[in-house]
Amino acid sequence: MTVCLLLLSVVAVTAAVPVPRALTRAKWPEREPVVALWVWQCLVATVLLCCLTALALSTAAVFGTVRAQLFAPAPPAVTAAYDLSAASPWTTVLTVLLACGAAWTTAMLGRELVEARRRRTRARAHLRERAPDLPAGLPAARGPLLVLEDEYPDAWWMPGSPPQLIVTTGALRRLTDHQLDAVLTHERGHARARHDWLLHLSTALATGFPRIPLFAHFCDQTHRLVELSADDTASRRCGHLTTALALIELNQHRGVLSCASSHRLLGERVDRLLEPPPRLDRRHRALTTAAAALVPLVPLLITFAPGLTAALT
Repeated sequence: MTVCLLLLSVVAVTAAVPVPRALTRAKWPEREPVVALWVWQCLVATVLLCCLTALALSTAAVFGTVRAQLFAPAPPAVTAAYDLSAASPWTTVLTVLLACGAAWTTAMLGRELVEARRRRTRARAHLRERAPDLPAGLPAARGPLLVLEDEYPDAWWMPGSPPQLIVTTGALRRLTDHQLDAVLTHERGHARARHDWLLHLSTALATGFPRIPLFAHFCDQTHRLVELSADDTASRRCGHLTTALALIELNQHRGVLSCASSHRLLGERVDRLLEPPPRLDRRHRALTTAAAALVPLVPLLITFAPGLTAALT
């Protein structure tokens, strides 16, 4: 068991510290934001699986009742292979730390979901005040649309069932038909990919564990990559130039080309659309996705290796 816990710790630390820092310096995520999002999710899943499996093993070593329930269906040789009968003091400490971490993570996720629901409820109440009679919207190809009377040009989507696309009359006057289509396709890309859940998860982990590089970078990169992914969705349908012009027209009053940190992402998005970076070929993309999908299996293999070895022998 000691070897398993050490290996799980090494895998968790590797996935939580050096790998995220190297990934943030890489250039390919800008070319393939969807693949990059998948890689980040696999890294987070790896760390969480390492902690959960380590918690299960250490709890079984400390508490005999848990050990009896966890290994009830297993042959005696499998139970003996894990050597759970002699728990050292550091195993008890590790169990307490992991249990506290699991409880804190659950609390952070629950708080984020509650806060998101409150924000959504307030936003919908505000929309009902501004537009009590919801229009039928555009044709079905563009999805449900709510038009608000407002000189301020803006467009966004509100998560829900179904998601609601919202655009102001200022945006309708400023954008051409093709640019409007690009903006709505961008927002619909967010809705179809359920980026809101990914943003909630990254925000909760970064809030709960701000000093862990993986979770901090995961939050920052997720907010960036979901926008790049939605930009790609719009540019594939409406063209790179149309999407870039729509982004400029919609955000020109905000200083879209400013060098300020709050606007830097908008400028990067415009530059990326005007000069699209070379994309990975299909084979490279498939290999990267498959390799990332195998990473979360490492903690499971480490955990079940003693039992599988004992069962086979």
